[in-house]
Amino acid sequence: MTGWFSFLDGEATAGDVLALRRVEDLLERAGLPYDVVWSAGFRPGHLDMDHVRPRAYSHLLFVCGPLHGAPVAALHRRFRHCVRIAVGVSVIDERDPAVTGFHRVLARDVPSGGEPVVDLAARAPAQPPVPVVGVILTHGQGEYGALRRHERVADGVTRWLGRRDCARVELETRLDAYDWRLSGTPEQLQSVLARLDLIVTDRLHGLVLGLRAGVPVLAVDPVAGGAKVTAQARACGWPALVPAERLGTELLERWTRWCLSDGRAAARLIRDGLAAGTVPDSADGLLTALEHPG
Repeated sequence: MTGWFSFLDGEATAGDVLALRRVEDLLERAGLPYDVVWSAGFRPGHLDMDHVRPRAYSHLLFVCGPLHGAPVAALHRRFRHCVRIAVGVSVIDERDPAVTGFHRVLARDVPSGGEPVVDLAARAPAQPPVPVVGVILTHGQGEYGALRRHERVADGVTRWLGRRDCARVELETRLDAYDWRLSGTPEQLQSVLARLDLIVTDRLHGLVLGLRAGVPVLAVDPVAGGAKVTAQARACGWPALVPAERLGTELLERWTRWCLSDGRAAARLIRDGLAAGTVPDSADGLLTALEHPG
């Protein structure tokens, strides 16, 4: 089985991979063996175009995506002895050699009309959902000078998250009224945070706004010796804190497991306390300070 996910210069979209799973499920239920050819850039170590042996196969399936271009046309020459079938594809030009080279084209849509059919991804076998993780990191805070560990923390956190099975959402606490990629109001950001399962951050307000939303937060203090992130975690009574000096996969994993289990209830408890005003902050003494500044 091939698709645009098989070409080194192609791409693997979520829809492509789900469409592939739909066909895999169909073949497995029918007891038909198959191999999948992956781009070496997307899944190194798997069967790729450089190592596949066309003569070992009787059929070539091309799954999902548009039928056009030199990479698709090249499959007809390389697998000329195979029965070639395209499934779940879009046909742009029915005269294109990339199209006419297939023995059968089971298209989802064609330009000559006819009723379109549902994309293969829609009926792919369902898998368990994964945690949705908001990632809020900073590369600034130059005021901490030689104590800054921000680059090392960001690199360690993102490399760890890249290996973890979760849905990552990069977020920014900075507001902007004109950039659509950023929130324009605190309420817009809070609405996003409230829908997350976990927040990973090295920012003070990443920690505070996460707890305000009742979402567990894995906080990393990017300043050597601890600074405002550590202080805020202590003020909020939040234990899931990793010092920059101790940043590592084992500690990140341990606190992630806690956040996604007991941490959920702990975060909601802190949220309720903040909403009820039972947690003190520095504004509590402001009126007194205004009346008696000395």
